[in-house]
Amino acid sequence: MSITSDILRGHTDAIILAHLLEQDSYGYQINKDIMKKTDNKYELKEATLYSAFKRLEQAGCIRTYWGDETVGARRRYYAVTEEGRKAYQIYKREWEEAKAMIDQLIK
Repeated sequence: MSITSDILRGHTDAIILAHLLEQDSYGYQINKDIMKKTDNKYELKEATLYSAFKRLEQAGCIRTYWGDETVGARRRYYAVTEEGRKAYQIYKREWEEAKAMIDQLIK
């Protein structure tokens, strides 16, 4: 059974922050890594991804900077801020509480 996007909806910010805690990255690479981690079962739509970036940046959870690629187009990179680290911990705790509750309800 594949995981549907309905189950993951609402957790986009946490997914992005989790990825950025590992390393700074850019949009295309983040989506590619999400697909790899989920065996191509989950992909963030471009509009969803960039809306989340905008929301996270406005909330002070991420910052952006331009890469210095010598080949190809310049990329906008995203990095987690201290505020983003705190937000991730809250998202993670909320996910764990919700998961425990669902596990109790669907035994």
